Amino acid sequence: MVKRVFMAPDPGRLRLRSATRAVLGVAAAVAVCGLVGHSLVGAVVGGLAALLALFTVADTTVRGQMVTTALLPLAGFPVLAAAALLHDHPVVRDVAFLAMVGVGVYARRWGPRGNALGIFAFMSFFEAQFLRTVPEQLPELYAATALSLVACSVVRFGLWCYERRTPPPAAPALSGGRGLARATTRQALQATAAGAFALLAGQLISHERWYWAVGATWWIFVNTASRGETVVRGFRRMLGTLLGIPAGLLIAVPLHGAVAPTAALIAVCVFSIFYASPVSYTWNMLAVTLLVALLYGLLGVLDPGLLALRLAETGVGVLSVMLAVLVVLPVTTHSTTDAWIQRALRCVHRCTAEAAARIAGSATADPAPLVAELELLLRRVRLSLSPLVHPLAPMRARKERARRVLALLDDCAREVRGLAAVAADPEASHDARLTAACQRVEAAVEALTTPQQAREAAAANPAAAPHPPALEPALAHLHGLERALAELAAPLRSHPRAPLADA
Repeated sequence: MVKRVFMAPDPGRLRLRSATRAVLGVAAAVAVCGLVGHSLVGAVVGGLAALLALFTVADTTVRGQMVTTALLPLAGFPVLAAAALLHDHPVVRDVAFLAMVGVGVYARRWGPRGNALGIFAFMSFFEAQFLRTVPEQLPELYAATALSLVACSVVRFGLWCYERRTPPPAAPALSGGRGLARATTRQALQATAAGAFALLAGQLISHERWYWAVGATWWIFVNTASRGETVVRGFRRMLGTLLGIPAGLLIAVPLHGAVAPTAALIAVCVFSIFYASPVSYTWNMLAVTLLVALLYGLLGVLDPGLLALRLAETGVGVLSVMLAVLVVLPVTTHSTTDAWIQRALRCVHRCTAEAAARIAGSATADPAPLVAELELLLRRVRLSLSPLVHPLAPMRARKERARRVLALLDDCAREVRGLAAVAADPEASHDARLTAACQRVEAAVEALTTPQQAREAAAANPAAAPHPPALEPALAHLHGLERALAELAAPLRSHPRAPLADA
């Protein structure tokens, strides 16, 4: 887990920059709340608002990000008010919370903006339970949220807007289907059913902290598209929480809410959340669990029993999710896995073509954005295949096939990154062999993304033979790419009727 976090590729240092900027943005938000005289609760609300804005707003343009950030209060303020007003009406409160769960998940059908607004609205309701918000606190909390969003926006869009130079790649998404055939509709129903079970079971465990079970249920559904992905994410959430509890006992409890060391550790947790989230959900949850313990310490309510209760409520949430995705309109992974792999392979071809055009002298060709897009697509492929490569997966043969596919796709990504680095060298020059190699890469991708051609390629085209190491770097990367694509034909298409994943 540690190796995956710190050794994972980070093209353009985007994860590092995002994590560092998040610490600065959250720190600025909390500082502004303190300067205007807000209470500790107001500062916590402001910090959480800034963290959510920086974490969830993922539009593909800076302008789109600014618009979504400006819309967050419109989604969150009414929900926060409703949650505060319904404290004394538990039945209505619970129904409203479940409705918020379903609407928040359903909003993902409208892309990154819908996803961000849905998360912010849900977390506003959750936050009211976490802080026991009452109506008299609403003006302060509204002001703290607004000020914090302005402060983190100054950092994100003014002081350090690296997206203006390097636009973020579009978040990959698979669309299609209507009604119950649409994944977001099914997931909304699954999340609502899981939330209802978690809410009831969570209240049996604790009348005061039951909302942790619903929160765990909600976040497990984020960024998943099938029951296999969701089950694995639930397992990783439980593991991350289980690892985070000892960290809270050893670090947060002894601090007794001391402001300076707690603030420093919160900054470390925020950095870890942003830096680790794209590559390790377990590490992400470890950081979140420690962050929550530190916040409880600041609020003066932290004790070992509270951390044990959080673990129990998380377990209830995970169990609720597993029951829901297995029973309520389950979504299998076969079709989504195949679609993600094909999109990744097409992106490999586009990266290669852009790099070749750049080396040939085109001033407009730039493979860098496509390399970043390929990393996102490969992340989706890994998530989709995670049920098969999990240590507890029972199907050994399919596990080996899935691992082979992932290894070869990683080889493709490595060669593409190397080719893009060569293309960035102003001294790189065009070579006729380069054009021929790019054409072979295109043919290999076509063979893998067209079923009939793939079967013929698997039978007729063996892996490319090794080339002399003295070849120029660009050609060496292209030949390595050819070899990886040729070897992919066997694990992907050797048995056409056997799905790559069936979770």
